[in-house]
Amino acid sequence: MEELQMGASEGRYTVRQPEQARNKRLEETQETRGKGNRERPWEQKRWQPRPRDVDTMEPEGHGLAKMTGCRLWTATSKALFVEFLATGLYVFFGVGSTLHWPLALPTVLQITITFNLATAMAVQITWKTSGAHINPAVTLAFLVGSQISLPRAVAYVAAQLTGATVGAAVLYGVTPGDIRETLGINMVWSNVSTGQAVTVELVLTLQLVLCVFASTDSRQASGSPATMIGISVALGHLIGIYFTGCSMNPARSFGPALIVGKFTLHWTLAQRLAILTGTEETKKLVALEPQKESQSSSEDSIPKSVCQVI
Repeated sequence: MEELQMGASEGRYTVRQPEQARNKRLEETQETRGKGNRERPWEQKRWQPRPRDVDTMEPEGHGLAKMTGCRLWTATSKALFVEFLATGLYVFFGVGSTLHWPLALPTVLQITITFNLATAMAVQITWKTSGAHINPAVTLAFLVGSQISLPRAVAYVAAQLTGATVGAAVLYGVTPGDIRETLGINMVWSNVSTGQAVTVELVLTLQLVLCVFASTDSRQASGSPATMIGISVALGHLIGIYFTGCSMNPARSFGPALIVGKFTLHWTLAQRLAILTGTEETKKLVALEPQKESQSSSEDSIPKSVCQVI
């Protein structure tokens, strides 16, 4: 408007086009930037990156990989530590409830409730950090179900066995010598055969693993699985105590047995294969045949009524 008024006063009219104004401002900006670059040549890298500048991204990539590795290691170490800690506490409280104190002998209900509460406590500790395994059998089930990698499963089992051993050692150290005895190791009752004991342990462990899978599945349950897994362990103890003392957890059996030094009921791989193939029963029969022959000669001289009493 000022140019129009000035043109009108001078007897001429000049109208500047908007495009010409923008082009002029752009040229002024480029000239100013060029002057600045000539005055400060080190700023040319910002406007004209060279191919070698790409090499400077490699340290940043290595830094990102290192940061990711550190985070993974931190998460894994936390998971292993909570598995170690929770399994140790589980063994300490659970096995501690089976000790035979002279003033108050443990009952089946007392042992069941203690294992129930100990399981709920351990699951609540490890639920969000490691997935609440606390049991090599559960870790093996997660590995078979492709829910965990093989290296992580091996590390979990090692942490669980170590935690169970430490928990049993602490319990052994604080318990008087006349009370600790066998330290609550699992024993098969005399009237229960090996096959019956194995079957019962398989069924009890199966229901526990299924309960853990269902309780920790985010699609089926959103809250803490501590209550349901604790109930599953209590259910197993109400039945399994009368057969094998109810293990359902190899770490729970391994820790006290290692501290006491009694592995009579911990089978080796060769023994298990022999039982599965049937060769173990053959060995037992062969070993018993000489005893039967020696007993037959002695029974002839003993009256039949005495034999029946024996």
